[in-house]
Amino acid sequence: MDSSTSTTERRKSGINRPSGMTETTLQLDTFSIRSSLSSLSSPSSKSKCGDRFIPCRSTSRLHAFDLIENGASPIKENDYCRLLKAEMFGADFACVSPAGQGSPMSPSTNMFRYKTEVSTPNSPYSPSVFSHDIGVSGEASTPPKPPRKVPKTPHKVLDAPSLEDDFYLNLVDWSSQNVLAVGLGTCVYLWTASNSKVTKLCDLGPSDSVCSVQWTREGSFLSIGTHLGEVQIWDGVKCKRVRTMGGHQTRAGVLAWSSRILSSGSRDRNILQHDLRVQDDFVSKLVGHKSEVCGLKWSHDDKELASGGNDNQLLIWNQRSQQPVLKLAEHTAAVKAIAWSPHQNGLLASGGGTADRCIRFWNTTNGNQLNHVDTGSQVCNLLWSKNVNEIVSTHGYSQNQIMVWKYPSMGKVATLTGHNMRVLYLATSPDGQTIVTGAGDETLRFWNVFPSKKSPAPVRDSMLSLGRTHIR
Repeated sequence: MDSSTSTTERRKSGINRPSGMTETTLQLDTFSIRSSLSSLSSPSSKSKCGDRFIPCRSTSRLHAFDLIENGASPIKENDYCRLLKAEMFGADFACVSPAGQGSPMSPSTNMFRYKTEVSTPNSPYSPSVFSHDIGVSGEASTPPKPPRKVPKTPHKVLDAPSLEDDFYLNLVDWSSQNVLAVGLGTCVYLWTASNSKVTKLCDLGPSDSVCSVQWTREGSFLSIGTHLGEVQIWDGVKCKRVRTMGGHQTRAGVLAWSSRILSSGSRDRNILQHDLRVQDDFVSKLVGHKSEVCGLKWSHDDKELASGGNDNQLLIWNQRSQQPVLKLAEHTAAVKAIAWSPHQNGLLASGGGTADRCIRFWNTTNGNQLNHVDTGSQVCNLLWSKNVNEIVSTHGYSQNQIMVWKYPSMGKVATLTGHNMRVLYLATSPDGQTIVTGAGDETLRFWNVFPSKKSPAPVRDSMLSLGRTHIR
């Protein structure tokens, strides 16, 4: 057969096969392939090979490696074997009693089980399992940091005769120049913390009395609110009165300075804005409360003013509006305690009186209440630490305690006791480490409660009470 003929036959059959291969050969090869495939896919075929090998563990000779005890021929176990067992099979394997008391390889014991009693070291520097005695599950985790130690006793006590037991007054303030101002009856006294020097600033006379004191942020001038409704400005260095402003119909029990404006709240339910750069007694009047205004604080950026009243309301004002931008009415008692956070803009804390007893946290940007805590006692004052994110509260009925809280968890850092009447007054030192509290028991007590800003080390409880002295 010539080549042209074979080529023609291949084209007729439709198969392009190599030259030299006949159609008969191709048919035989195709038949053999089909036979092989059918034999593999047939369920009745008996194949002797599998896809994987599964060993028979019954013939394993683990006893030859001294990994299990053999009751017939016990082998003395050394320390290395016990360590090896513990590393391979866990501490329980190494603690198994001798033969006859149960073997971990017995069918009744599941060797590969979940164990929670052995903790994995969480640090590359933690001790290895080989450093512990076998059979004892050692704790490799780092011990928790001990809580910050706060002294339980005041390091100084001052007698403050005639310090009023009145929830609505604000008679103690500590200046940035380290001078404490205290209103006692008709007089205001200055106590210099650096040398304990006491100076009588003024005496309002028998017809009037001191209802509030507040230093400017620079600490040079002191504002005084009186029972007759006057607001006086005094030079704290020269002990000289600078100005007297009227406008209130009755006592001015709370004062608050911004960088340029002095706000005063009164029993007449009004808040007056005083600007010392103008001749008028006040430049604006804020009307919103239905009862005496007893709480007043400017935010640290001077953009918002928070006011609390005996009408159980907390109001937020801004610089441009004569009406409150927020009315927060969740408190069920008078709101005297107000504090702006120095760590977060728009975060405000407020505390309610005897029928409320709650500290509430607010986002003044949207008016949402972020959290609230029932303290169990009348909340008289709130003050944020500027060194750490903590807040201190003072209380009246019925515990008369001082409490330090961690924010935002509101875990208690310390609870301090010592006053036997309501802790109505609170101020902090310029360095932010010491607070002073005043009560109707006519004492001022100084407490080291916060760490310094540079060194967050625990406050050492090395200073005991230095005895009691007089502020006048």
